[in-house]
Amino acid sequence: MTTMNIAEAKSKLSELVARAEAGEEVVIARNGKPAVRLVVAKASPKQPRRLGVWEHLNINVPDSVFFDPDSELEALMDAPIDPTT
Repeated sequence: MTTMNIAEAKSKLSELVARAEAGEEVVIARNGKPAVRLVVAKASPKQPRRLGVWEHLNINVPDSVFFDPDSELEALMDAPIDPTT
């Protein structure tokens, strides 16, 4: 077990983390009394992605949104560009 005061632990944090990852118990003390223990964090298991999560919403977009021409928009796109503006 490694015990170290806070001031020293600040300068050796990388080393202390490596020791904890290797399985060693690392205790950081404040004023000579144990304050915290470094432990390895467990990785959370990844959840597989689910397809069709929003399927229940039944969003139906009509084909006209994509395929029917918008005459006002086409007129704006076909208009000549005025370089003075």
